[in-house]
Parts: sequence; structure tokens; C-alpha cells
Amino acid sequence: MIKVIMSGCCGHMGRVVTEIVGEWQDMEIVAGFDVYDSGDRPYPVFASPAECDVDADVVIDFSSVKALDGLLAYCVEKQVPAVLCTTGYTDEQLGSITEASKKVAILRSANMSLGINLLQALLKEAAKVLSPAGFDVEIVEKHHNRKLDAPSGTAIALADSINEAMDGVYEYTYDRSQEKKRREQSEIGISSVRGGTIVGEHEVIFAGLDEVITFGHTAYSRSIFAKGAVQAAAFLKGKPAGYYGMDDVIRLNG
Repeated sequence: MIKVIMSGCCGHMGRVVTEIVGEWQDMEIVAGFDVYDSGDRPYPVFASPAECDVDADVVIDFSSVKALDGLLAYCVEKQVPAVLCTTGYTDEQLGSITEASKKVAILRSANMSLGINLLQALLKEAAKVLSPAGFDVEIVEKHHNRKLDAPSGTAIALADSINEAMDGVYEYTYDRSQEKKRREQSEIGISSVRGGTIVGEHEVIFAGLDEVITFGHTAYSRSIFAKGAVQAAAFLKGKPAGYYGMDDVIRLNG
């Protein structure tokens, strides 16, 4: 039985993960972290990781960037691997995650869905053909009106996949309102939309001379992210210290 601690257990994603884990035969949530205890979780909830006295095999984190320091300190001290699903980390925080991964297994992904991770692989191949042919690249992401960070971590991850395939030649442009000039060939434009209850939509546009090729992904339910996180937790149990991604999970399952 894989014992899981749910960080951010009283938030929406925490509730979805709790429901999904409840359907797994070889996994259970034994505790949760959350500054707000709703009182309706079927396991003990601790306001901070430092207060937790429950043994576990892995932590799934859908909380807040503000909780990162305490979470990493707990995971390193207790040697409990962590699946980090929160987005919006600063460069400094990403550095802290890298340092922690040298001491304990950490899996981080901007998006936990199988479809998005497959899309990243497809974009790398498309970029190798379309970028040298002069196609411009634009990314449009749409999310619900409660999402705090923009652009989304997934949009950045998609741009990074293209940039990685092209040896880092691209720069990212998030706002064209301050300058009146033509776009550069070496830029990827990233635009954000926030409204209503949109779970998540990402569109990657390769625009060339007289033709446009579009790659898209639409999430209709947050359960796809929760399922990916649960799969990642099962993968991470018992893994040695290191920095893992969803591509590692996909390779194992494939």
C-alpha cells in the first residue's frame, strides 16, 4: 500500500485527488497539509508539514507557491519524495527545488496530464521542420477567472519544448502593447485569457506563408491532472534522489 500525504488537501484539486485515490486499491491518503482545515477530510490535516507526525511514502502537492519552503524542508528531512503540481514558482524557488532533488526524489511538472506531455513531444518534432521554414510561433492559453499566475506554467512548458528543440534561439514575448514594431522571427508570443470556469485550453500556432498549423489541448475536467499526479506518486515511491518529470512516468508506462 502506497501511503500519500496530500498537500493542499482542502483545496479543489486536493479534493479531486482524494476522491481518485479512494478508488485505487493499492494507495491511500494518510494525512493532509492545509492552512485551512475544512474538517471534512477522512484523514488528519496539519497546518504545516513541520507539525506532521504521520509516516508516508510520497507527498502530492497541489497547494501554493508560498508553501514550498516548508514542504521541501519536510521532504528532505523525512526523506519523503514529492510530486509538485503547483505552478507559478519563481526562479529562486525553482533553484530550491533543484537543490532539494539532490537529496530526495522530486517530480515536478507544469501540467500533469498525459495529453499535454505528449503534445510537448510532438511540438519538438514540429518545430524542427517548421521553424527553419520561417513559421512564426504563437501560444494562446485560457483558464478560469480564479487562476493567479499568467501565463500558465503549461504555456511556458510548451514554449520551452519548442525552444529546446531549436537550441534556445527563441525569446518569449508576453505583451506587445508597449512597443509598436513588427514581431521578430526569434520570438514566441504567449497570450493569456482568464474567464469563467475554463479548466484549461492551450493552442500552439505555427503561422507560415499562406498556411497555418495548429496544435491544441483542452481539459474538460481537473480530474485529468489529479489522475496524472496519482500515477506520478505511484512511480515516485522508492525512487532515489533526483529531479523527475512526467516524461519519466510516461516512459515507464509505455
